[in-house]
Amino acid sequence: MPLLEQVLEKYPKDVKLVYKNFPLRNHKFARPAAIAALAANKQGKFWELHDQLYKNYNKLSEQKIREIAQQVGLDMEKFDKDMKDPELQAIVQRDFQEGAVAGVRGIPTIFVNGRLLRNRSLQGFEAEIEKELAR
Repeated sequence: MPLLEQVLEKYPKDVKLVYKNFPLRNHKFARPAAIAALAANKQGKFWELHDQLYKNYNKLSEQKIREIAQQVGLDMEKFDKDMKDPELQAIVQRDFQEGAVAGVRGIPTIFVNGRLLRNRSLQGFEAEIEKELAR
């Protein structure tokens, strides 16, 4: 089971996952992929598309993003329209700027209550979460 799922399972009432976009500038298709995931979210399939995009990060192109969107069962007409939505583009830009201000340099970067998590093991998560819960 992926690490974040383990953390959420262990702390179902105490931990909330907030996902922010930080498309790396040196990856030509990172920004379109981030927008695509938000477009998929409008159809209730954010994580399905997100996970497939991540698995194929080194093969991404506009065509590959569309192919993956079709594979996860998106309404392609709606997807194409949402890909051009200025609101989604603004969300990605805002997330990126917030990340840059917070000191994000690469992905994934994880914060617990605003503190950078350096030990990204289950034990590292537990220690930081327990410290925050004790406050």
